[in-house]
Parts: sequence; C-alpha cells; structure tokens
Amino acid sequence: MPNTAKVDPPFTAQRITRSYRQTIDAPPATVFPLLCPVREAEWLDGWRYRMLYSVSGLVEPGAVFSTPGDGEADTVWIVAQYDPERFQVVFARFTPDSRTCTLTLAVTPAERGRSFVDVCYTYTGLTPAGNAYLERFTSEAFLAAVTFWEASMNHFLKTGARLPKGSCTAP
Repeated sequence: MPNTAKVDPPFTAQRITRSYRQTIDAPPATVFPLLCPVREAEWLDGWRYRMLYSVSGLVEPGAVFSTPGDGEADTVWIVAQYDPERFQVVFARFTPDSRTCTLTLAVTPAERGRSFVDVCYTYTGLTPAGNAYLERFTSEAFLAAVTFWEASMNHFLKTGARLPKGSCTAP
C-alpha cells in the first residue's frame, strides 16, 4: 500500500539580529531595576503585560509573563538570565505559530553618571508567518522602537511621567 501521509512543504527558518546602544541619564543602579515588565509599565507608554509567575512580583530568574499580540497569540516571555550585580538580563520569548526571540539587555556605566543600555534582539521565524514578521522588523522599525524606549526612560527619569507615544521620532 502506498504511503499517503501528507508531507509539509519545505520551510527554512529565517533569523535576524538587531542591536542598539541607548544612553540613559542615570547610573546603572537606577536604570537596571526599570528593565522589568512591572516597572516598564511606569515609564513606557503603551506597555501591557500579564505576570504569570514571579515569587517577588518583579523580574527575577525564571519569571514568566505574557504580552498581548496584535492579531496573533500572546507572546510568552521567560527570564532566562538575571544578574543584578552585573546589570544584565536575558529574556527568551515565544510567539506561538510565529517566532522566538532572545532579548539581551546589558547596562554599563557611562560618563557623567549616565548609563549605556546595550539592547540586542535575535528573532527566529518558526513558520512562514514568523518569517514575514521578521521581514517587517526592518532596521528602521527597530530603530524607531528602541529610540522611543530610550527617550521614554530618560523622560521618566527626569519628570516621573510617561512620554506619550508619537511624541518622539528616531534620530
């Protein structure tokens, strides 16, 4: 009897990495605690999350939270590495039927009491829809997102208020 099993068409996962160095007007000990899904809601306009697991209620090793998807399943985030002494955190993200991502954040001292935040996203498409997402995540789209994040954190540290979306453009 012939094999009638359905064979999926070949799929080749795509991968992209986008990196940027932010300059934040505060020392690492002030900046690093803000790199938390709970604290991010204080300073980033439009940030929404749902904490699924955290003993402390904040970012910590093994914490799990989700963010809503626009027309797709929620993205699940896991804190893969968390080192408050070295001011580094790595998030692993999974968007069902689409993509994975690692987000690495490292805060280092800069001149005049400032900090650098090195941001690195590595996305891997898991499906054609995931590969299509990667195609839309252009260098320009990435730059717009990370520069708004940078401006938002600086605005919050200066004023204590969130910077409204749309009030900043990429350099």
